[in-house]
Amino acid sequence: MIEERLVNIETKISFQEDLIEELNKIVYQQQKKLNQLEAICTSLARHIQSLAEAGNESKPVNEMPPRY
Repeated sequence: MIEERLVNIETKISFQEDLIEELNKIVYQQQKKLNQLEAICTSLARHIQSLAEAGNESKPVNEMPPRY
Protein backbone atom coordinates (compact mmCIF):
# COMPACT_ATOMS: atom_id res chain seq x y z
CA MET A 1 0.00 0.00 0.00
CA ILE A 2 2.72 2.47 0.92
CA GLU A 3 4.79 1.45 -2.08
CA GLU A 4 1.81 2.04 -4.37
CA ARG A 5 1.34 5.52 -2.91
CA LEU A 6 5.02 6.29 -3.42
CA VAL A 7 4.82 5.15 -7.04
CA ASN A 8 1.77 7.37 -7.57
CA ILE A 9 3.54 10.35 -6.01
CA GLU A 10 6.67 9.75 -8.10
CA THR A 11 4.53 9.48 -11.23
CA LYS A 12 2.77 12.75 -10.44
CA ILE A 13 6.07 14.49 -9.75
CA SER A 14 7.47 13.20 -13.04
CA PHE A 15 4.46 14.53 -14.96
CA GLN A 16 4.74 17.87 -13.16
CA GLU A 17 8.43 18.14 -14.02
CA ASP A 18 7.66 17.45 -17.67
CA LEU A 19 4.86 20.02 -17.64
CA ILE A 20 7.07 22.66 -16.02
CA GLU A 21 9.78 22.03 -18.60
CA GLU A 22 7.25 22.38 -21.43
CA LEU A 23 5.81 25.56 -19.92
CA ASN A 24 9.31 27.02 -19.55
CA LYS A 25 9.94 26.38 -23.25
CA ILE A 26 6.67 28.08 -24.16
CA VAL A 27 7.40 31.10 -21.96
CA TYR A 28 10.87 31.39 -23.51
CA GLN A 29 9.45 31.27 -27.05
CA GLN A 30 6.79 33.83 -26.16
CA GLN A 31 9.42 36.17 -24.70
CA LYS A 32 11.50 35.87 -27.88
CA LYS A 33 8.42 36.68 -29.98
CA LEU A 34 7.52 39.58 -27.70
CA ASN A 35 11.03 41.01 -28.06
CA GLN A 36 10.76 40.72 -31.85
CA LEU A 37 7.37 42.45 -31.89
CA GLU A 38 8.64 45.25 -29.65
CA ALA A 39 11.57 45.79 -32.00
CA ILE A 40 9.20 45.91 -34.98
CA CYS A 41 6.90 48.39 -33.20
CA THR A 42 9.85 50.60 -32.31
CA SER A 43 11.09 50.51 -35.89
CA LEU A 44 7.63 51.34 -37.25
CA ALA A 45 7.22 54.20 -34.78
CA ARG A 46 10.57 55.66 -35.89
CA HIS A 47 9.59 55.27 -39.52
CA ILE A 48 6.22 56.97 -38.98
CA GLN A 49 7.92 59.77 -37.04
CA SER A 50 10.43 60.33 -39.83
CA LEU A 51 7.63 60.36 -42.43
CA ALA A 52 5.67 62.86 -40.36
CA GLU A 53 8.70 65.09 -39.99
CA ALA A 54 9.47 64.86 -43.71
CA GLY A 55 5.85 65.66 -44.52
CA ASN A 56 5.85 68.71 -42.25
CA GLU A 57 9.00 70.08 -43.84
CA SER A 58 7.61 70.02 -47.37
CA LYS A 59 4.36 71.87 -46.57
CA PRO A 60 4.20 75.43 -45.31
CA VAL A 61 2.33 75.69 -42.03
CA ASN A 62 -0.11 78.45 -43.04
CA GLU A 63 -0.61 77.72 -46.72
CA MET A 64 -3.89 78.93 -48.15
CA PRO A 65 -6.01 76.24 -49.79
CA PRO A 66 -6.46 76.49 -53.56
CA ARG A 67 -9.57 78.32 -54.78
CA TYR A 68 -11.56 76.86 -57.60
